[in-house]
Amino acid sequence: MKFKIVAVGKLKEEYLRQAVGEYVKRISRFADVEIIEIDEYCVKGAPNAAQIEQIKRREGEAILSKSDGYVIAADIDGKMLNSVQLAQLVAKQKQYNSVFTFVIGGSYGLSDQVKSRADVRLSFGKMTMPHQLFRAVLCEQIYRVCCLNNNIAYHK
Repeated sequence: MKFKIVAVGKLKEEYLRQAVGEYVKRISRFADVEIIEIDEYCVKGAPNAAQIEQIKRREGEAILSKSDGYVIAADIDGKMLNSVQLAQLVAKQKQYNSVFTFVIGGSYGLSDQVKSRADVRLSFGKMTMPHQLFRAVLCEQIYRVCCLNNNIAYHK
């Protein structure tokens, strides 16, 4: 089994790199883990609506080129699951898929093509958080899923 995280942008803060690294180490007891960072596309100044769509399209093409298996896209408008429900989803889909790709879009969100490709669009709530912080939260949740699905006392 393999978990892939395809994320737009790089982790800039050392404390976030440490947090992600710790959870990746913990997850690796259960599965292979790969983190793929996609370059952010930028324009000078504040982008207009057409430029935002172009940015999302370009980032989306890069995301799709790295996404395989069962794709779970982080999307504020997606389905909200609690940790146990996410663990149940992974356990069920593990029968059919050996790779789970989690997608974190850029600051303008995901392209329609990425949303369409996703097997599940998953919301972690309506609050906004920095994408870098979200990556650490996602890694913790993947570790929690692994513990739940392997009857390891971590989930409380």
